[in-house]
Amino acid sequence: MSDVSQYLVSEEPFYQAVGNEVELYEAAYSERLPVMVKGPTGCGKSRFIEYMAWKLKKPLITVACNEDMTASDLVGRYLLDANGTRWLDGPLTVAARIGAICYLDEVVEARQDTTVVIHPLTDHRRTLPLDKKGELVKAHQDFQLVISYNPGYQSLMKDLKQSTKQRFSGLNFDYASGQVEAGIIARETGCAADVATKLVKVGETARNLKGHGLDEGISTRLLVYAARLIKRGINPNQACRMALVAPITDDADITATLKHSIDAVFA
Repeated sequence: MSDVSQYLVSEEPFYQAVGNEVELYEAAYSERLPVMVKGPTGCGKSRFIEYMAWKLKKPLITVACNEDMTASDLVGRYLLDANGTRWLDGPLTVAARIGAICYLDEVVEARQDTTVVIHPLTDHRRTLPLDKKGELVKAHQDFQLVISYNPGYQSLMKDLKQSTKQRFSGLNFDYASGQVEAGIIARETGCAADVATKLVKVGETARNLKGHGLDEGISTRLLVYAARLIKRGINPNQACRMALVAPITDDADITATLKHSIDAVFA
């Protein structure tokens, strides 16, 4: 059995609530409902789950999903060693056994045949079949499954099946309002309030370009990166170009538009 303490969030993560999402999540956890958190990249979904695990004092096991992830990566596999073969639980199985919150981050990146293995854990059965081992794991009473994804960035080939979606309750996330987001940036980095406000203005410009040359706008995460560079003494224009422009576009026209916005804001 895994040591539960290694999965506990020891220090309170900073999270600024923007609605009643904390209350809603607590109610969902009380009923052990599976939860889906939806929203754009870098808007605070993962931080929110980390904060809730800390608040509820529950262990948290996070899995960063990717297209190469197999069902065995989630549930476990047999390994060869000097003494023969031994079974190694995957993160989903560990979470089910110890009563952790299992957070599958960007779940649509995983193949659909992989995500099917979560289905028995999301209904009245709350079980996880380990077919290769011939074991049926009954989830601990504290176990909860949480998934996240960005619905605005998925192609038709990368979306959750309705049979999966309808097994979850849902929370919708978005970027915070300008004033709240500036407060988050200042609190997270210690930068001056006026710098945070200017960064938010740049972010709003980029978000208005989503669907007009940009697949994604500038996330709160990237605004925090820019603030950290500025706090280190980097010129704001250079910091913004490094943290806010280079990561999100290679298009010359979009780049020029964003650089013009940065120059205007930080003039």
